[in-house]
Amino acid sequence: MLIERVLTTLHPSLYFMGSSQVSELADLSQREVQIAQAYAGGQTYQSIADTLCIAPSTVRTHLATIYRKLEVSSKLELATRLKGEAPEPRSPSELAMVVSELALSLEEAISREKTLSEVLRIISAAQGDLDAVMPLILTHALELCDAEFGILFEYQQDSRFLANHTMGIPRPFKAWLDDQGVFAVSPETGLGRMDGQRTVINIIDVKSEAIYRTEDPLRHATADLGGARSFVAIPMLAGDTLVGAFTIYRQTVRPFSDESTRLAQLFAAQSVIALENARMIKAIQQATP
Repeated sequence: MLIERVLTTLHPSLYFMGSSQVSELADLSQREVQIAQAYAGGQTYQSIADTLCIAPSTVRTHLATIYRKLEVSSKLELATRLKGEAPEPRSPSELAMVVSELALSLEEAISREKTLSEVLRIISAAQGDLDAVMPLILTHALELCDAEFGILFEYQQDSRFLANHTMGIPRPFKAWLDDQGVFAVSPETGLGRMDGQRTVINIIDVKSEAIYRTEDPLRHATADLGGARSFVAIPMLAGDTLVGAFTIYRQTVRPFSDESTRLAQLFAAQSVIALENARMIKAIQQATP
């Protein structure tokens, strides 16, 4: 058929598809086909955006259109349609709900991108003033990651940390950290594991781990003084050098999703930028007669 010849010309990946599969994609643009296949194949918004050099919010916009055209409401249904299998009957109200949910997701994505852009602008304008920048970074991170409090720890070598900046932290936990100053952490703590592995440590429930029953001072302060339950520690790396830890906490057992963790990593990266800017400006000031 003519439509098949046109589509296989536009989309070489469709060459080996059956006619039913091609007809399912007839209403999709070349970019929509790429995104539909990638998303159904397991890629994330971010990975698709990186591959196609577009914003994650643009990926969501395309997916909203794809879902509407193919009349699907999930990744599984999308994969089924791309295989050429017949869709289940769906009422107009169900389709409207799907589109509404995708629209809300798009709005949230745009809000996140605006927030991250605003944080970068603040870092650039702050001239190395960490006391002005870090509270804003932590505030935005807590809001977007739906967490109650956050701490930025400065790494002091040999598994020792200093809680330099906090936001929303309960007073008893803050007082404990202030009293400790620079303190060493055991390898079994979240910070200790992050230091040893140099990777994200995502703890579902700080009270459910064996270390909580060993009377480790940091774990007890975190759980009993801070009331923390779910917790993520993000290594702050300048090249291969660990400069700190970006940590966010929830006071109920609500594990952080991959999306929340990815957002926290973005804020951790921005915190590193702020720290490096501050050190560079301080070095310039000291070198200036």
